[in-house]
Amino acid sequence: MRRAVATAALLFAAPAFATPAPHMPITSFEQLAKPLPLPYDEQANAKAAVAAAKARAKAGHKLLIIDLGGNWCLDCRILAGTMDVPTLKTWLARHYEIVTVDVGRFDKNLDIPAHYGITDRLKGVPSLLVVDPKTDKLRNAGRTAALADARSMNPQGLADWLASWTR
Repeated sequence: MRRAVATAALLFAAPAFATPAPHMPITSFEQLAKPLPLPYDEQANAKAAVAAAKARAKAGHKLLIIDLGGNWCLDCRILAGTMDVPTLKTWLARHYEIVTVDVGRFDKNLDIPAHYGITDRLKGVPSLLVVDPKTDKLRNAGRTAALADARSMNPQGLADWLASWTR
């Protein structure tokens, strides 16, 4: 049990430089707008979308989140719905440039995570790559699939995790 608590603490521990998350006005995913969003454009040119988002992030002095997932994934849709809550959406826009990338059934656009050193099968989706656009390096290496079981959290927990990587 202690090991599980210690592992959870490391997984969700906020770096010392983190900006606090906003207080979420909802306490349950049941309060999210329905239907939940379908955030991934299955026809998008993922490389072009990531390149454009990276350029915007660099120009705006923000971090880049590359959200890897699929519309079939409930946890991906819960994350997207939570990120659409106005309080969090406004906060995220100040700190991040966000781009979604459809990975199909773990068989599409896998060159994007590979660019950041993730060459094994994704451990789950959503997998979020938090990238410093100045260095093109991951800030959350080893923790990219931390939200793959998003529904086991709560809206504030998701907001806190997203905030944990900010400057």
